[in-house]
Amino acid sequence: MSNLNANKPSMIQDDPLDDFTSRQLTLLDQTKTVYVSGFGPAVVVMHEMPGISPQVARFARWVRDAGFTVYMPSLFGRDGAVPQPEEGGQIFQRVCVSREFRVMAGGGTSPVVAWLRALATQAHQECGGPGVGAVGMCFTGNFAISMMIEPAMIAAVACQPSLPLDNPSAIEMSDEDAKAVSERLVHDNLTVKAYRFDGDKYCMASRFETYEKKLGARFNARVLPDSAANPETSPSLLSLFNHHIAL
Repeated sequence: MSNLNANKPSMIQDDPLDDFTSRQLTLLDQTKTVYVSGFGPAVVVMHEMPGISPQVARFARWVRDAGFTVYMPSLFGRDGAVPQPEEGGQIFQRVCVSREFRVMAGGGTSPVVAWLRALATQAHQECGGPGVGAVGMCFTGNFAISMMIEPAMIAAVACQPSLPLDNPSAIEMSDEDAKAVSERLVHDNLTVKAYRFDGDKYCMASRFETYEKKLGARFNARVLPDSAANPETSPSLLSLFNHHIAL
């Protein structure tokens, strides 16, 4: 038992990510670090705010160990770092003014989604199989759904999609992209999955209602009881959102 516990990565220390291959991928004239590990069909795992935390890396390993090749792009933050309020707040502020992200309502689909679609295309070319899956978490939750325009994509999971921050009924997607995703889902007989906690302050029932209006029955939503939440969630990450959500 002690040896088994010794092999478990710590959630309170920075994760070296040394069981992933760090690649510099240039797509659409933009270069980003992507951590790749595993074998099998590709799954793009997108981290939450403020970056690739040990918890996110652990989830990516679970996906890898289930028989997939994980592509985990670094979109912001310090890779592998335990979330800290001060550092996380600075990252949050930088992301809010970045041209790659549409944090507030009315901005439409974040430009970074185009890069993520290109990543899905390359991952499919490298891994083969029927297609690519994507998982988005909180700040990046909606990105997984927006990626479904890309023909290589065949599965998307949005976990607590939190954008836009200033309108709980809005979705971080242009009307054109929402229509294109809806048509793609119908044409190829696909669905997208979405999850939220019942008492979530940043992904409320009204947001899922909007998704259902846009995507119809192809939007497969599930609301989890608050008691199902991980009690070991980093308090620093929660503090980050509570402190900066009003910006």
